[in-house]
Amino acid sequence: MTGLPLPAELAARAREVLAGRVQPVPARDAATVVLLRPGPEVYLLRRKATMAFAAGAYVFPGGSVDARDTDQAVAWAGPSPAEWGERFRADERLARGLVCAAVRETFEESGVLLAGPGPDSVVADTTGDDWEADRLALIDRGLGFADFLARRGLVLRSDLLKPWAHWITPEIEHRRFDTRFFVAVLPEGQRTRDVGGEADQVVWQRPGEAIELAHKGEIFLMPPTYTTLRELSGYDGVAGVLAEHREIETIMPRAVEIEGEMRLVTR
Repeated sequence: MTGLPLPAELAARAREVLAGRVQPVPARDAATVVLLRPGPEVYLLRRKATMAFAAGAYVFPGGSVDARDTDQAVAWAGPSPAEWGERFRADERLARGLVCAAVRETFEESGVLLAGPGPDSVVADTTGDDWEADRLALIDRGLGFADFLARRGLVLRSDLLKPWAHWITPEIEHRRFDTRFFVAVLPEGQRTRDVGGEADQVVWQRPGEAIELAHKGEIFLMPPTYTTLRELSGYDGVAGVLAEHREIETIMPRAVEIEGEMRLVTR
């Protein structure tokens, strides 16, 4: 058990938390989507250096569940919220919010929309000015996700998502998230675009290549992202990823002191 060494400031906070002198902050429910295309390649965003959480890290699209993501008015096709709840050990309301957040955040951060006019179709193109206006309205929370879909006559395609993992930010962090990870394939006809916002760079990368860049110190990956990329690097193509049956286990890295040094371990 070696783990990752913690920076001095975080190590000091870890000792305070472990001693019971500082109470951990609550973890916010969140969803993350690993967007894939043949190769396989994954879509990664580099968070701006000014961001309060994970500054400079390469991450998958995702974010916190918005209160309106749990709206029962969301038009839905595919596995039900109850079925998603069983996979992620969540109640039906939270499961609905997680799936909606996954689809909404993917659209906000990549321009890719996992929805269509019907249960067997998907939007072919989301690059027009009207789509961009809706994307920005969703980001600003001036437009609810259910209203966005209803206005366009679309249904959320939950069957285009695959459950992959469940990570909870360590108790020692100032900002914490209880995040369910999904995998999805880039729909035919759609394409990602550099939409700005929280990211200053986007890239399609083979998982193994991203791992190599991290080992060289050329990019920064947080443990959940690193672990997911390492898992995906073992597949020859998208089909293998989608065929994999995943038993979702909750992982929350923890701080331990090893030979006088505070380190973060996942097991």
